[in-house]
Amino acid sequence: MSQTNSIAVAGRLLLAILFIFSGFGKIMSPEATQGYIAYAGLPLPLVSYLLAVVVEVGGGILLAVGFQTRIVGFLLAAFTLATAVVFHNDFADQNQMTHFLKNIAIAGGLLQVAAFGAGALSLDARRLRTA
Repeated sequence: MSQTNSIAVAGRLLLAILFIFSGFGKIMSPEATQGYIAYAGLPLPLVSYLLAVVVEVGGGILLAVGFQTRIVGFLLAAFTLATAVVFHNDFADQNQMTHFLKNIAIAGGLLQVAAFGAGALSLDARRLRTA
């Protein structure tokens, strides 16, 4: 296994863990999550909650295993940018600014995944080898 392949897997897993844990956190506290969504002014908090859980858990798992990685990376980047704008837009609050910039940085990493793919140790690569 080359160093580049190992780094690609590590990068995908580190990004994926964030989404999987966040999604399971939402599953464990649905009322609080929906309340926060409503507080942010989004319509249909239940629908937004369900969408967030599916994107975070589903996208995180797909990213971890490297399946449809370019598409998943792009979708997770868009989701992460949207959450930055909607939930972390009080730039007078240093904590919110830090969360906003963290989301921007995560989106940048996800765009790298979208641009360059999952790497050799992924379901995407396996699928291409067997095709």
